[in-house]
Amino acid sequence: MSEQKRRELYPELEPRKTGHLPVSHGHEIYWEECGAPDGLPVIVIHGGPGGGVTPALRRYFDPERWRIFLFDQRGCGKSRPFSKLEENTTWRLIEDMEAIREMAGVESWTLFGGSWGSTLALAYAVTHPDRTDAMALRGIFLHTQDELNWLYRDGANRFYPDAWERLMAPLTDAEQETPVAAYHERLMANDKAVRMEAAMAWTRWEGDLLSIGGPEVRPEDFDSSEFADAFARIETHYFTNGGFFPEDGWLLTQLPKLDGIPLHIVNGRYDVLTPPHMATRLHKAVRGSTIEYIQDAGHASSEPGIIDALVRATDEIAGRLSR
Repeated sequence: MSEQKRRELYPELEPRKTGHLPVSHGHEIYWEECGAPDGLPVIVIHGGPGGGVTPALRRYFDPERWRIFLFDQRGCGKSRPFSKLEENTTWRLIEDMEAIREMAGVESWTLFGGSWGSTLALAYAVTHPDRTDAMALRGIFLHTQDELNWLYRDGANRFYPDAWERLMAPLTDAEQETPVAAYHERLMANDKAVRMEAAMAWTRWEGDLLSIGGPEVRPEDFDSSEFADAFARIETHYFTNGGFFPEDGWLLTQLPKLDGIPLHIVNGRYDVLTPPHMATRLHKAVRGSTIEYIQDAGHASSEPGIIDALVRATDEIAGRLSR
């Protein structure tokens, strides 16, 4: 399905409601609702950590069948305070999702997320399987050390050596041995110039890898200093803390709890950010799940094959839940 076809099917939606929900420790979560007021509830979980809601994320759903909730996670997008790291953990984000669910007055809902959004969706689902009707997940990231090593030690650099050189350029030889820790330290600096140089370099590396088109089609957001400030700080905050999970690979040990929950998995065949072997591991671990490898796609949710698969997944889930 092309972007034009998706626009014809499901035009860009304007939110019917928006607001800021006060949660714990001074955070206020921006949320919005669109689609059918009496539709099937779904919560959209953006990537990063530290990304944010975009208008395109509203358009993977038939607006006549779905009641669509979106939110900016702590510290990013329109949530307040911006770029705040205190009490910004996976478990706090799950609490925030529960607060939104209770505010909305729904007993359970479908989870829709990609990249880090798939991580948070799975963490929520294994914590609250009774609140999870179904899941549609893209670009699977299970927050293991192996995945981080692929991205920041040896793996993705072999496909994008030019982008890797740009990521390494600000670092000393010693820092290049542990780039995540080095960038995290710089992003905590009081010197704004040091912090912003690090934020831009970190964010552009990920933007360079997003699409099968490579660095030449890096999204504009990834060149924005405001976006980069929250994105880089929050992402390295999570990465240096192991995603705040009890142990490396913890999510993999919890996946049997999802047996019986409809799960649709979509992954680009040439996804360098989240290679498809992790999607395969998820599929094999959850009985009854389905998986689709998109042959002409990387990681970006905007690639035509990814769009097509996600729209078909939400349509199928809607049909199943409406029976």
